Amino acid sequence: MIHYNLRCAKGHAFESWFQSSSAYEAQEKRELVSCPVCGSTKVERAIMAPRIVSKKGRDTKPSDQLPVPAPAAEVIPPSSPTPLLMAQEAELRAKLRELRHHIVKNADNVGEKFPNEARKMHYGDIEHRPIYGDASPDEAKALIEEGVEVMPLPSLPEDRN
Repeated sequence: MIHYNLRCAKGHAFESWFQSSSAYEAQEKRELVSCPVCGSTKVERAIMAPRIVSKKGRDTKPSDQLPVPAPAAEVIPPSSPTPLLMAQEAELRAKLRELRHHIVKNADNVGEKFPNEARKMHYGDIEHRPIYGDASPDEAKALIEEGVEVMPLPSLPEDRN
């Protein structure tokens, strides 16, 4: 993992972790790295002071070592607190919440009867209508293999808490 101090074209400073420098470059090229303050994808790496530990430094306790600050000219405080989620992730979650709400509002919850109800509709035994419910991974796989059109309802982190 590699840690980068980043800065957007509007001067907002933030930081992020990447698996490698090439992973950062690939994400930057595809404009997947964005400023959490303004959402700008015009992002560049800010100058960072390397953390070099000499043989002598390895013998000292970590609390004795102080981080080397970046030059004062390069430190640009963010105009507001940096959110934990990148803007794109927050937007995606909002859209998934909206989708879930629409499905719950406009479809019947058939609970554990979902696989049977979906099959009945697929084979024309009952009238088609929007439904949602519960199915195990094996049941969902069997439905898909039979050609029944099903789709998992997206779950969000707050659904698991």
